[in-house]
Amino acid sequence: MSTPALIMVLLSGVAHVGWNYLMTRAGDQEAFVWWMQVAMAVLFAPLALLIFLSEPISPLGWLFVFGTTLIHTFYFLFLARGYASGDLSQVYPIARGTGPALVPILGVLLLGEKVSLPAVAGIAAIVAGVLFVYWTGRMASILTDPLQFLSEPGVRYAIATGICISGYSIWDKLGVEHVAPFLYMHLMSLGVAIMLAPYIVRRRGIPALWSAWRANPRAIAAAAVLTFLAYGLVLSALQLAQVSYVWPAREIGIVIAVVLGSLVLKEPSGRGRLLGSCLIVLGIGTIAVFP
Repeated sequence: MSTPALIMVLLSGVAHVGWNYLMTRAGDQEAFVWWMQVAMAVLFAPLALLIFLSEPISPLGWLFVFGTTLIHTFYFLFLARGYASGDLSQVYPIARGTGPALVPILGVLLLGEKVSLPAVAGIAAIVAGVLFVYWTGRMASILTDPLQFLSEPGVRYAIATGICISGYSIWDKLGVEHVAPFLYMHLMSLGVAIMLAPYIVRRRGIPALWSAWRANPRAIAAAAVLTFLAYGLVLSALQLAQVSYVWPAREIGIVIAVVLGSLVLKEPSGRGRLLGSCLIVLGIGTIAVFP
């Protein structure tokens, strides 16, 4: 992976953890994530319009926009439900770990990409680190009942989120070849806001939605900017590097999420999670040095 691509991916990871952290602090995660999409669509509309006028979208490009909108609608919904029933240091590692476990396989099978052996080892280290972050302190009970974690709603939604991540990782790698990354991101956020609107209004009601906005206007605006920055950077990186390398490297956010969960949110942590974080960093370094 080239240095510019690696820098963009790492900054993307930091921004990504930032808006996830803000979401965990919200009282109503589903309302928060919907307002976040609305804010993104409004804040970045002028620049998106300028890009659209200078770079018209082909019919195939619109197909990719629709596809990513559909996948991201489920992604944000599952993520919001995950944080409503779990904590940052639980949901984030599982969601972000499931994606890297699936993306290289899909990258090879669907895109014909080739992954070097050292990079495979790096990806494996990242996945192992992500798992170690979550499983530490529970290993004995997991060995006797490997599927017990599926009984936790937060875990189930985190896994569903990870599956969505692997899906849009592959889809968007192709999508940004037909649509400018910034415009692609903006149309996705606009589409998600529209797709989620009937569900959110029916489930929460307009008064509750307005209350959610009044309670978190600054956090919603900040999350919108961080979300746009996070995914805009990673879409740009996808134009410079293979999808099999970009998405695993982005999981540097796991380390930051563990630190935030432990120090700020006072969630359970420990040496095991620190070890898992080190494995993730090692994997990122391996991918960067041996593409």
